[in-house]
Amino acid sequence: MRRMRQAESEGHATALNGGAIVCDPTGAVYCPDERLLIVSDLHLEKGAAFARRGMMMPPYDTAATLALLGAVIGRYQPTRVVCLGDSFHDRHGAAFMPAAYREILVKLMAGRDWTWIAGNHDPEPPAFVGGEMLGEVAVGPWLFRHEPRNGPCPGEVAGHLHPVARVAGGGRSVRGACFATDGERMVMPSFGVTTGGLNVLDRAFHGLFRAERAMAYVIGVTRIYPIGFRALCR
Repeated sequence: MRRMRQAESEGHATALNGGAIVCDPTGAVYCPDERLLIVSDLHLEKGAAFARRGMMMPPYDTAATLALLGAVIGRYQPTRVVCLGDSFHDRHGAAFMPAAYREILVKLMAGRDWTWIAGNHDPEPPAFVGGEMLGEVAVGPWLFRHEPRNGPCPGEVAGHLHPVARVAGGGRSVRGACFATDGERMVMPSFGVTTGGLNVLDRAFHGLFRAERAMAYVIGVTRIYPIGFRALCR
């Protein structure tokens, strides 16, 4: 699986609002000074949620996403994990999660401070797995929440928009998930393996970043590629 191979590749070290971070090719962010790992939009149990609505899709998304999460936790050994909302695809996801998957998740959480940020898909505390549920949380120079706020907001780290970037050249174009940032705030990519994405040039991103410094850290197979918004296409 391509995204599992990414778990073994190199992250991109940078600064965000004055604090050191590493953007990992799995789609996670690690903050070494805080020993903090951030992931966004896992959308666990998405396949099961679709099945409950009569729309069938391969039921392997939860297993694959948890495997990817386990790989990045094993790599950095964080003492704290913050999940930026939409961790479950709907409010019933945690309660209906098969016992085998729930056991894997609880083991990943063991011995770590674990914070669930409320998302629009999962506004209630996840059942039977533990951790604390918050609307937002501040750590160091950052403020973690699910949806980015309009206007300047230094230190904000959010999810929700599932940013992707398209790069064109040689008559072809390549599209990939990305971290969107201007060095002061960031919108993180979706960590879930079956989620879609929204182009960072979409109007939903307008006003979030300073235009002259807006960057997409595009996730490749073995590394992350920093590319300015001005070099991207729709």
